[in-house]
Amino acid sequence: MQKMFPWGSERRFHSWTDKMRIQYGSRLQKLSVNAGFSCPNRDGTVGVGGCSFCDNEAFSPSYCQPETTVKEQIEKGLAFMQKRYPRARLFVAYFQTFSNTWAPLEKLQQVYNEALSHPMVAGMVIGTRPDCVDEEKLDFLATLSKKHIVKLEYGLESCYDATLRRINRGHLFEDSVKAIHMTADRGIITGAHLMFGLPGESRSQMLDQVHEINKLPLHTIKFHQLQIVKGTPMAAEYAENPDDFMLFDLEEYVGFVCEFIARLRPDIAIERLSGEVPPRLNAGKRWEGVRADKMISLVEKRLEEKQLFQGIWYE
Repeated sequence: MQKMFPWGSERRFHSWTDKMRIQYGSRLQKLSVNAGFSCPNRDGTVGVGGCSFCDNEAFSPSYCQPETTVKEQIEKGLAFMQKRYPRARLFVAYFQTFSNTWAPLEKLQQVYNEALSHPMVAGMVIGTRPDCVDEEKLDFLATLSKKHIVKLEYGLESCYDATLRRINRGHLFEDSVKAIHMTADRGIITGAHLMFGLPGESRSQMLDQVHEINKLPLHTIKFHQLQIVKGTPMAAEYAENPDDFMLFDLEEYVGFVCEFIARLRPDIAIERLSGEVPPRLNAGKRWEGVRADKMISLVEKRLEEKQLFQGIWYE
């Protein structure tokens, strides 16, 4: 008989997908929406050019065009997802492109209410930056969360200020800490995104970030190995100074993630283990054929081999 772990499954890490299946009887299927938002480090508020690694073309579905309405994008997303995942029953609007709280409250109210008015949409997942929220916006989201699934995902990327400055992030780690506390204190599902392999960071520095993550009132976390996207400022930096980067081989990354998971607080649900950039845009190392499900399998196998599970080394 397989061992059942504290999060209620036989998986050796606390999976957000499994958590949603247990809670709602279905996974949360995301419908990507591009509502035409920008970022404060793009429009000149705190900087220009955006994060040095960023190119939204690398992860935005083709049907997400800001020229079309939120409702139209949801309809197109539903048609695609219902064909690809015919058993999907629970859909959420996923505001992913750029910083999706970077607008006046009145604009946010209009966009979010349009998404939630669709009869097939049970809630929202909102990707944003820690310097793009305030008390008023969070109060509004807290009100929505009483009737809908509302999840706010913050791009931390790194816990080191030197790294955040180098990648032109435009905020510091203390801004992330403040925003996460403000969000979680209101009962909103709070997530974070962490990137491994950013320039100047050693393996031990990347691993040590788990101690900072464990202090935060996070409900979920996403991991993403750094990938060099063609045409970005980071691609030029990588071409000039490749030794400043630690781009993981597949085996190295699986081992690293397992070590991180073993130190991670066990109640934090892991939503993603790695990222994918279309091969035509990838200027760095490629893991041919390794999609999300394959990565889960590799990590699970390694955890079992090493007799590890999430939180076994948590202090």
